[in-house]
This record gives sequence, C-alpha cells and structure tokens, in this order.
Amino acid sequence: MLQIAQNLERMAAKLSPAVLIGAGLVTVLLGLFIWLGGLGLRKILVPLIGAFGGGICGFFLADRNILPTLFSVLVGAILAVILEKIFITIMTAALAALFGFAALTAFYKADFSTGLKHACSHLPLHSWAIIAALAVLLLLAGAYLWRFTSALCCAALGTILVFAGMILLLSYKGAEPVRTICSKPSYYTAVFGAMIAFGTIEQLLLCPGGKKKPKKKKESDENDESSAGTRQRWRNR
Repeated sequence: MLQIAQNLERMAAKLSPAVLIGAGLVTVLLGLFIWLGGLGLRKILVPLIGAFGGGICGFFLADRNILPTLFSVLVGAILAVILEKIFITIMTAALAALFGFAALTAFYKADFSTGLKHACSHLPLHSWAIIAALAVLLLLAGAYLWRFTSALCCAALGTILVFAGMILLLSYKGAEPVRTICSKPSYYTAVFGAMIAFGTIEQLLLCPGGKKKPKKKKESDENDESSAGTRQRWRNR
C-alpha cells in the first residue's frame, strides 16, 4: 500500500498546482461521503466503486497505459452493476487482504526500498496465512452478513480516497506526506483501521436499512382476518 502511495505522490509531482488542488478536494469530499454515507446510496455508489476498482487494476496491470485503464474502468462499472453482491464481497475481501498486508509489513518493518517483491519475500509464512484468513473471513461475511460487508467496503474505500486526496493536497505544498507515513507506518495503519471501524459502525447505525416487507404482509393478513370476522358477525345477526 505504501508503494501505491509513493507512486501517487510521484505522479502528483508532475501535475500543475490547479489540477492538484482540484483533484485533491474532489477526492477528499468523495471519500468523506463514501466513508460516512455510502451504505445509504449503495445503488448509486456501486458502479462508482466498480469503476474505481477497475481503474486501479487497469492502471497497474496495463503499465499505466491510459486506454486499457479506461477500458478497465468501464468493465469494472458494468460488472459491479450486474454482479453487485459478488463484486462487493470480492472487493471487500481484497481490501481486507490489502490492509492485512499493510499492517503486517508495518509490524515487521518490511523494507520497500528495493521493491515490493523483496519486501514480500521477507514476510514470515504465518503472515500470509493471516492475510488469507482475513480474505476468507470477509468472503463468508459477504454471504451471511451482507449489510455489514457493504458498510465495511464503503468505509474502507472512503478511507482510501480521503488519504489519497490528502496526499494530493499536501504534495502541492511539497510536504512529502508519503515520507511522513513511511516514517510511522504502525501509527498510520492504526489510523486507517480506526477510520474504517468508525465508518462501518456509523453507517450500520445511521444509514437506513431495507424495507420490512414481511411485517407489512403480516399486518395485511391481520386486517383480512379482522374483516372476515366482522362479516361473520354481521351474518350471524
């Protein structure tokens, strides 16, 4: 994750100040919205999340080529709409694995200066087992705790966007925010986790849930029984 942030900071250094400020503000505001209220407007945000995930995959897999990246954005948005639950579940599991990797590399103080592959090779075997367990756990949560999984996915993506937007804004002033994050990886990993936990709980408590159709059906049945009883009493008179 730190390497992704470093790539973002290097790209930001090549952009004009106006673009940096505009992109940074939009990213932060969008991140705050998804972080705190994404669950309430999931139908609108699902294609955006799909486009975001597809864009990230296309950007790195296509070696930063703009046309394949745009194609990945489109494919991601379409798949997210068609396969909403599956997509959100897989996205959440992938994010859980990513955050688990970030936390463990911070705990073992992995060195990314020589590349991601070198840092991964120095992680102990049980760390990879923990990362895999996190992914499997979130896949199961998607099957049995769908609302929780959706809230967790929105909170995680919102947190990522908030951090990305802040990196863009601080890069404009030459503050080198990624270097600051790298100097205290455990601290910022904890901040990440706290923001995700808060966003998940806040959305579960405040964002409206689905309509309780069985309750309406029960009330309708009770009304029908009441009407039938009234008709029966009228006939007995």
